[in-house]
Amino acid sequence: MNRTARFMVVSLLTAAALAAMACGGGGKGDESRTGAEAPQVAKPAEPANKAELAQLRGDIVADGSSTVYPVTQAAAEEFRRYAPNVRISVGISGTGGGFKKFCNGETDISDASRPISPSEREACAAKGIEYIELPVAYDGLAVVVNPRNTWATCLTKAELKKIWEPEAQGKVTNWKQVRDSFPDKPLKLYGAGTDSGTFDYFTEAIVGKEKASRGDYQASEDDNVLVQGVASDEAALGYFGYAYVVENPGKLKVVAVDNKGDGTCVAPSFETVRNGTYQPLSRPIFIYVKKTSASRPEVKAFVNFYLSKSFTPLIQSREVGYIALPDEVYQAVAQRFNAGITGTLFPNGAEVGATLDRYLK
Repeated sequence: MNRTARFMVVSLLTAAALAAMACGGGGKGDESRTGAEAPQVAKPAEPANKAELAQLRGDIVADGSSTVYPVTQAAAEEFRRYAPNVRISVGISGTGGGFKKFCNGETDISDASRPISPSEREACAAKGIEYIELPVAYDGLAVVVNPRNTWATCLTKAELKKIWEPEAQGKVTNWKQVRDSFPDKPLKLYGAGTDSGTFDYFTEAIVGKEKASRGDYQASEDDNVLVQGVASDEAALGYFGYAYVVENPGKLKVVAVDNKGDGTCVAPSFETVRNGTYQPLSRPIFIYVKKTSASRPEVKAFVNFYLSKSFTPLIQSREVGYIALPDEVYQAVAQRFNAGITGTLFPNGAEVGATLDRYLK
């Protein structure tokens, strides 16, 4: 059963509890932290405008981040329960690839796992594309290995940099080079493609410069490809959105991250991403709505549904696997959308450790 089909089952059984999202900590100190139990899925509210939704017709085109895809696809599936005559296409071309289409006027909504960059803003401006920026959830980037890997339970930020920095290309190719106590085994890497917002954020957070990365690894904008690669390769290490770990229980082993090098290892979980202790790999994710598209009834209704309690409780279902924003942020973001406020609140693009307080001001 694919992700969409499974989501529909959960949508009909929203009272089902989530299993615990415990992730291995371990590492070089005794203060390691592991994942916390995920919250239960609350039942979404019935839309107050059901009759209006049933009358809507039209087509909506969304594209972009593979990380945000599960959220937008799930919102589309739920929305179509109430608006069956609205066709919503959700594609995957990576955050950067999605913005290229969006700024060329090809899509209504661009899924993005990072804020729009200055160069992308210029591209949109050159084509007269105005956009409304809307955060929709929190995500954690998970560092993962194969379940048969018994040695890598925690890596420091410095060790991750040593693995992924451009200078490592063709040189850091063995686990023992990462840490002397690790076995003499080949190191095979899997990670986001260069059109991915995940790639941009990971390189900024770990290497210290956006897009600075070695190139000799298996790259893909499709996180499912990376999941299968790590799951089938004992020597593998990879990174991608935590939601794909949630969706693939037993196939992957999460590696905790020691951000400060002090022996405190924190694994990604619903709780550690929400409370900000999983650093530096926690981040908000976004959709960008073309302003001219937002005036169309079907697009306006879909985006308001996406940000409402008719959908947001399902963001934390196993089938979606993300962390919902606080209610007050969704309310502020919905007000921003309905007021047609364009532009970004992230003038420099991706920010490590970014918070969403700016939307409440």
